[in-house]
Amino acid sequence: MSVNPFRELPSVASLIERPELAAARSRHSHDAIVAAARVELDELRAKLTAREPVDLDSLSHRILARVEASHQPRLRTVINATGIVLHTNLGRAPLHEEAARAAFDAAHSYLNLELDLATGTRGSRQDAIRDGIMHITGAEAATAVNNCAAATVLALRALASGKEVIVSRGQLIEIGGSFRIPEIMTASGAILKEVGTTNITRVADYERAIGPHTAALMRVHTSSYRVRGFTQTVELAELVALGKKHNLLVIDDVGSGQVIDLAPFGLPGEPLVSAGIAAGADLVLFSGDKLLGGPQAGIIAGRAVLIHRLEKDPLMRAFRLDKMTLAALEATLRLYRDPTRALREVPVLKMLTAPMAELKRRTENFAERLRSIPELDVELREDSAFAGGGSLPEVALPTTVIALTAKDLSESELATRLRSANPAVLARLQDGRVLLDLRTVFELQEDDLYAAVGRATTTGSA
Repeated sequence: MSVNPFRELPSVASLIERPELAAARSRHSHDAIVAAARVELDELRAKLTAREPVDLDSLSHRILARVEASHQPRLRTVINATGIVLHTNLGRAPLHEEAARAAFDAAHSYLNLELDLATGTRGSRQDAIRDGIMHITGAEAATAVNNCAAATVLALRALASGKEVIVSRGQLIEIGGSFRIPEIMTASGAILKEVGTTNITRVADYERAIGPHTAALMRVHTSSYRVRGFTQTVELAELVALGKKHNLLVIDDVGSGQVIDLAPFGLPGEPLVSAGIAAGADLVLFSGDKLLGGPQAGIIAGRAVLIHRLEKDPLMRAFRLDKMTLAALEATLRLYRDPTRALREVPVLKMLTAPMAELKRRTENFAERLRSIPELDVELREDSAFAGGGSLPEVALPTTVIALTAKDLSESELATRLRSANPAVLARLQDGRVLLDLRTVFELQEDDLYAAVGRATTTGSA
């Protein structure tokens, strides 16, 4: 008579009384342990039904691991070893310590978010960041919302809803997540009027398109790509002159938020946020979490009367920044009071402008540490990194990378193990190697990176 294999499975009640699971009740709830035990038993029953081998010896360990995993946060610290400075999937710009501390303090306590401490009366949450934005742009007023797409929607809704806004066809870009400028304009209630072609747009194209229902001319900086060859675009100063001639608003969406000229560091191609105001644009829009190096935000600078209209629009409340973001943005903007300090300390700027000799020395030292891991083959290579995040798309940053090959592991398996580490490590795969670029790794993360590589290359690690 055959033995029923299902009878070998323990009951949930007996399982959770095992010493290792009973001890776990001091850290996890009874219900969480029971739920994990039921899932594991269900999986064992499925294997038995399929006549597959089952492992009962490690059952308690697997239940405990499942419970522990269920209590881990989904958002975790990642060591960015890709060399991509503004990695959108990794949250773009890492904050300066002062900005991060400001966000923590704002979250951890009460603060005068909408209170004028001098008078005791209600204030505006925008007051904290106005002066800082006005300082870096030269504008007479400023405000901020939760991202640059929201800034565009708000500006067009408040100033051009139901009216035409003229944009060059070469500037009808798609931003992250498949959102496109035409769709954003439709959401605002403004009517898009395209002029020119992908590669050629002239002032005359704008002028011919102007009609009785035109409200604004808009320039959108193509921050994620460039068109080269037989091309012609209209300079912002020309658009401003045309706008004044026909009494139309001019909106400049510069996107990347560059405050300090990076061309002397070999990083040309991005407009300064102050250039649009200097050229006479009525509004300039840009992101907070790109080259500015701050938190996610859509920053709007320009004429005071227009900023006032934007802040009175009902959508302003839907798009407004929370107290942590405002605190972090204020602290970031404060760093730009001293441009030399900003270049030296704002993480994004520091990474982008890191001297090659210093980066190479640091990489060589770390590579030497990695060579102490027996299962690892370590090689130094010259390579290129990029700013990412829709900034400086044509500029390759020279860099030195560490190319890793692990014994008995494919490059994809090694990369998977690194991503599963704690903290997780994101690297690049190229030519059968895993590449580590220290340009985007903070020096204080090097010990964790070394430990993660060591664990990942140990036979049997996960």
